[in-house]
Amino acid sequence: MSRDAVSEQLARVPLFANLSKKDLKHISSLATTIKVNAGRVLADQGQPGREFIIVLDGEAEVRRDGEIVAKRSSGDFFGEISLLLDRPRTASVVATTAMTIDVIEVRQFKAMLKETPELYEPLLRAIADRIVLRDDDNLS
Repeated sequence: MSRDAVSEQLARVPLFANLSKKDLKHISSLATTIKVNAGRVLADQGQPGREFIIVLDGEAEVRRDGEIVAKRSSGDFFGEISLLLDRPRTASVVATTAMTIDVIEVRQFKAMLKETPELYEPLLRAIADRIVLRDDDNLS
């Protein structure tokens, strides 16, 4: 897939929607686009996080202690909590369909944030939303 095509796909991801074409092109240069089959474990709860994943196509389940707590589909992302906080994965993520994902390794993720600091706010908002949802689930 060409870098221009990857940039166009990233532009449709809400996290990156307000970025310039130059920023999108830079981020696309950091990402590796891969296809995965249904059933593939994309993140394993309790294990160190080594990548940030952006879902371009397909669906995955987020599982905490074996229980499905969320789903991720086109335009969603995951892995940021582990990378930003330097802690183990807070949940497992398993592909429920064939998927196309962009993978950004930890070193490139940190470079992306250094080059594009305007991503901090939407990333922190996403983390806060996920914490609130988790706390709401614990109140049920």
